[in-house]
Amino acid sequence: MKSLEWLGNALRILNQTKLPAEIVYRDAVSYTDVADAIENMEVRGAPAIGAAAAYGFALGANQYQGDRDGLSSFMEVVQARLEETRPTAVNLFWALRRMEDRLRECWDVDDLDDVRQILIEEASRIAEDDRRMNRLIGEHGNEIVPEKANILTHCNAGALATVEYGTALGVIRAAHTAGKGIHVFAGETRPFLQGARLTTMELMRDNIPVTLIADNMAGYLMQQGKIDLVIVGADRIAANGDTANKIGTYSLAVLANAHSIPFYIAAPTSTIDLKVPNGQEIPIEHRPDKEMRECFGVQIAPTEVNVYNPAFDVTPAKYITGIITEKGIVTHPYSVNLLKLMVRS
Repeated sequence: MKSLEWLGNALRILNQTKLPAEIVYRDAVSYTDVADAIENMEVRGAPAIGAAAAYGFALGANQYQGDRDGLSSFMEVVQARLEETRPTAVNLFWALRRMEDRLRECWDVDDLDDVRQILIEEASRIAEDDRRMNRLIGEHGNEIVPEKANILTHCNAGALATVEYGTALGVIRAAHTAGKGIHVFAGETRPFLQGARLTTMELMRDNIPVTLIADNMAGYLMQQGKIDLVIVGADRIAANGDTANKIGTYSLAVLANAHSIPFYIAAPTSTIDLKVPNGQEIPIEHRPDKEMRECFGVQIAPTEVNVYNPAFDVTPAKYITGIITEKGIVTHPYSVNLLKLMVRS
């Protein structure tokens, strides 16, 4: 199953809110279709959001009906709508900046159809870059996975969260392919259950041994010596290494630290935001209250109860053993080594 597929005049999106019970696709033919799909978490995961937004930008250019002089103003509206969908995942803004820059390079291209084709090609390059980066993340990450390792992961940082292969699950896939005999514990990841619904499904389809646990079981497994390392994805990495990821990640990092268990982030360099000095400056998205009061349409809490529903938390760099990227593994001091990584050719 592909999270995204470009059809030539539409973006086919796998509706991940329906998984694993149903396989349902949306063919997005407009930038607003793509924005809605991102906002509603039909497409999710920072790298996949970035690629989807790039195609959404291209679809916006396809929709435009005016003359050449008015395209730039229209595309500002398109970009603004896409940017407002998910504020934490920096890959969204990274991809849209690439699309904006490519559009600016087309200022002397008079034929609108040529401009549209150039933007589609750039979106496809972004998607291909994600495929390539994920494979490299897997290769580098495999180096830190011991034989017979029991790996804990959180949320879904697999093929469904990217264009293909995955970040944290890319490392796991590479270790499995290398014959290391690994086993994965997947936390369910309340309230949207990405771990239970998506990660377990992905791993089972690849015949990778996986056990589903409730989120609040992780500490007990660590105490029992059943976890060898933790690998998770990321939605934004600050210049000092502080990392925003799905809510609950911080708790796992603290628990791993208390039990002397290595804790790794796996993410492409497009997730690193050197403009943000530390985790306190990362914007945290808050999701609708009903996602806590309900579970896929079934009420599980009183309608009137107050809800606090941040989608992400921030793990301080001091709890992170290493950050696995397509350019290699970064370790402390992150404020120095992330900068070196980003300027590396």
